[in-house]
Amino acid sequence: MIRSHQIRLNPTPEQETYFYKAAGTARYAYNWAVEKWRVIEGKKPSTLQLKKQFNAIKPEWAYEVTKCAAEGGFMAFGDAVSRFFKGQNGEPQFKSRNRGHFSFYLANDKFRVSGHWIRVPKLGWVNMAEKLRFHGKILKAQIRKHGTHWFASISLEMPDKVVKKKNTACGIDVGISHLATLSDNTIYDNVRPLKNHLHRLANLQRVLARKAKGSRNRERIKRKIRQLHQKIRNIRDDVLHKMTTHIACHYDVVVMEDLNVKGMTKNHRLAQALQDASLGRVSDLIASKVQDRHGIYCEVGRFFPSSKLCSCPECDGKRDDLTLSERTYECPQCGLMLDRDHNAARNILQEGLRILRETEIALSGSGYDGHKTPPQTGYNPNISPCGGGVHFCIP
Repeated sequence: MIRSHQIRLNPTPEQETYFYKAAGTARYAYNWAVEKWRVIEGKKPSTLQLKKQFNAIKPEWAYEVTKCAAEGGFMAFGDAVSRFFKGQNGEPQFKSRNRGHFSFYLANDKFRVSGHWIRVPKLGWVNMAEKLRFHGKILKAQIRKHGTHWFASISLEMPDKVVKKKNTACGIDVGISHLATLSDNTIYDNVRPLKNHLHRLANLQRVLARKAKGSRNRERIKRKIRQLHQKIRNIRDDVLHKMTTHIACHYDVVVMEDLNVKGMTKNHRLAQALQDASLGRVSDLIASKVQDRHGIYCEVGRFFPSSKLCSCPECDGKRDDLTLSERTYECPQCGLMLDRDHNAARNILQEGLRILRETEIALSGSGYDGHKTPPQTGYNPNISPCGGGVHFCIP
């Protein structure tokens, strides 16, 4: 199991200057690779070939910082190219200093951690706000700037923990009015950090527009804007991590709906609220934390009508005329009256358990135990036996 611990750094002015130089070197190496990769026609050079060319003509100022900075730039470029050929991203783009790209990579054999200190090559010991929380083999570190502060994200390889099973399951319906509603009617409110600070952010943006470019007053306002964005991000991260950790610790089986968040944000009336809630990140965090605790995470198809179906097991009622403004579900057949989100969460749980039961039957019939390579018998772990798309993870 790989864990990362992000720790705030307290650098001196001289150390912060070194951080800016290292981040600039990483950005320069990345942009140099992008430029060379674009101008070459036909067969594109590999990342290793570009790295060798760069090392042969490396500028003198690049030697003032650790060589890991340039290596990290080429690693980021290689990842961008790989994602481009897989269709996950567009063509690699240049990184701009004005967009806040301040980060650089450190290999595991180039730095040391001792208590509240981290030793950076060609710089020395830098103070950390807290000790490293995890214990294990250190793999790498990434030093980056968020807002007005520098952070060190240290990755470690740790042994898997033995988690006691609780034999509990829940379905989760995410939304805007409530961030998440569970099938047992547990509700997590949406704090809406961006909406609550939008007035202050708009005022600062108007003040910034009236400042002369290059002036000290303009830089002062930009610093305040960065601090406000960091505050909004910290509030959102705190809520998401606390919620997802609580769910992963209390439920062995978690079922969610596969939402098309990118498509939903095309609605200009809901786009800001959806991005403020960060619904896509909710599913990613829950999936990773449930799997780390050896639980089962399942996603039902995005076209499953969870809000329109009656969650009563003995009823097959469905309301096709249900509008978004109706927050209470009333079944026309059995007369069930339930909160709309609670009803949807119960339907998601029932559908997820049905898929898992049918999948278990398919697995037992094919001889697949969930660990070894699936047999070539037509079974596809990404497709449910009922024909709908589903993603599930069984430890």
